Amino acid sequence: MANTWQTTPDAGVEDRSRQDHPDRLAAFDDAAIRQARNSAAFWAAIGNSRGHEVIRRRSFLAVLGGERAGTRVLLQEPDPDADELAELTELAGRSAGPVDFEDPFSSTDLSHLGLRNWQMPIMVRPPAPVPAPAMEVVRVERSHELRTAEQIVIEGFELTRFTPYRPGELFPTTLTEQPGVDVFLAVLDGETVGAGVTVVHDGSGSHYWVGTSSAHRSRGAGRAVMLGSLAPMADMPVTLTASRLGRPLYESLGYTAVTSSTWWSSQ
Repeated sequence: MANTWQTTPDAGVEDRSRQDHPDRLAAFDDAAIRQARNSAAFWAAIGNSRGHEVIRRRSFLAVLGGERAGTRVLLQEPDPDADELAELTELAGRSAGPVDFEDPFSSTDLSHLGLRNWQMPIMVRPPAPVPAPAMEVVRVERSHELRTAEQIVIEGFELTRFTPYRPGELFPTTLTEQPGVDVFLAVLDGETVGAGVTVVHDGSGSHYWVGTSSAHRSRGAGRAVMLGSLAPMADMPVTLTASRLGRPLYESLGYTAVTSSTWWSSQ
């Protein structure tokens, strides 16, 4: 049974975009649209590198994967029309695997699809200097590094749909060849302990899948990956969607919760 449709942001999310402060940073004003566009760029890159069909419409971008990857839909506008909603319903109904919708505007009711829904804060970091990480962080350039990052993300985010592990299924070899996409690894005492992905699109950046393996949690790997991957984006606004556990880390790095994104999922 789907959860009740929610329109109220998570408790503790300060909706800075609705406050009337004359000195409000422009980076906060369009957080939802920045997150929408960057998420679309990220998932289009994922879809293209996997060879999946990518559908672009005015109000959404959809990536049609297989039985394990499923269908991913990124809302791009707060007002899909009747035809677009009908197409979204059709895409969800014929998905070969799990269905996931991301609505950074929290404005589209998809409860008729029978999916569970929840909200997570969209956080923004304005342009600012970035401290050096406490451990080595490297940009992935080789296929074996990408495989390591892939396995860390699958384990760290408990992506059970990608188990048993098939190399290259989550992060195909051509992923880092996609425009604006970079993958990073944190290394401590010669051992890889964390991973993350960034996307730069239209003058702003975003973080995705910043995680650590279970054997290396609480050792600063997540902070190191964030700082190392943030450094190349220091001169632009950067967004992310935060989990409850990750939010304190992001706040300590200068991110502010601005508004909420609603997620709908069949899993």
